[in-house]
Amino acid sequence: MKLWSIEGNTQKLDGGAMFGNAPRAMWTKWAAPDAVNRIPLACRALLARPLNGLTVLFETGVGAFFEPKLRERFGVVEDRHVLLDSLAGAGCSHEDIDVVVLSHLHFDHAGGLLTAWREGGAPELLFPNATFLVGREHWERARNPHPRDRASFIPELPGLLEASGRLQLVDGARSPVLGDAVSFGYSHGHTPGMMLAEIHGPEIVDGRPHGGVAFCADLVPGRPWTHVPITMGYDRAPELLIDEKQAFLEDKLARNVHLFYTHDPEIALAQPVRDGRGRFGTAHEVPRLQARVLHP
Repeated sequence: MKLWSIEGNTQKLDGGAMFGNAPRAMWTKWAAPDAVNRIPLACRALLARPLNGLTVLFETGVGAFFEPKLRERFGVVEDRHVLLDSLAGAGCSHEDIDVVVLSHLHFDHAGGLLTAWREGGAPELLFPNATFLVGREHWERARNPHPRDRASFIPELPGLLEASGRLQLVDGARSPVLGDAVSFGYSHGHTPGMMLAEIHGPEIVDGRPHGGVAFCADLVPGRPWTHVPITMGYDRAPELLIDEKQAFLEDKLARNVHLFYTHDPEIALAQPVRDGRGRFGTAHEVPRLQARVLHP
């Protein structure tokens, strides 16, 4: 199996919101803000093939579905659908994708499912041959969002996914379509039922997979958030998220599972490490995956 990092449309969001509990004097060492306090962010997807015999895309980024006024409001930089260009660079198109795994349905992770904005046109679903995997608990949140995060969801998207006839809601650690090749954990600190996928590595030690890749989603958006106390202002329950992150990183470190970052503007993949004080960091940072072999 080989892995590709697939770049999507990039964003610029308020640095104070992205580093909600960190003072500006601290977070500006990690991300330089522009004149209106926004920092650059990637919206990166992960392509794996063949994975359980399938071509699988983990998330789709923000895409280009916003009309111009909202694109400016939410800091989406490019007006074209960058994800489609990046898939082409990896030798496939959205029609070739068999499975799309969605950690959650916030627009910066699921907007790439939709066609680019065009005046007078309604959004349409891309990926006509894909099965869409969403955690059941988060699906309920997306259908009935709380006022605090309603603006993070795309109102039309649940209906489009249901109408496709290809939506599968995931309960527990496995899905029938991906079998034992991928396992799922769940996090609730950012949004209820966020689904964290791990592509299993080639080693089994004490009955547990080692050496795989974990899609961190918004539990660990990028390298600065690998430091356990750092959370986002967008997180619904920061203390819960910190506890979840601590357990997540300890597990990945113990099993040599690498971290795939969706929002880090520079680095796609890194190995978690911990220093003598117990603080987590990263090593062996990889800016881009290009047909990286995971399974021998």
